[in-house]
Amino acid sequence: MNEEAFNMSVRKFLKTVGVTSQREIEAAVRAASEKGTLSSPLKAKMVLTVEGVDLNIEIKGSIDVA
Repeated sequence: MNEEAFNMSVRKFLKTVGVTSQREIEAAVRAASEKGTLSSPLKAKMVLTVEGVDLNIEIKGSIDVA
């Protein structure tokens, strides 16, 4: 396995996930704010599954919008 190529590929994937996730969260928060249904903190959960290896992990956290 080429460690450098693997590392770069993982970083590229995570960058895409991070940018896309942030855009979607921001859009959803703006929409909830406009509707008057926004509360803080928001409970967040990310599920990461990688096919081909035994990886299925759930990451939980919270997002403050106050």
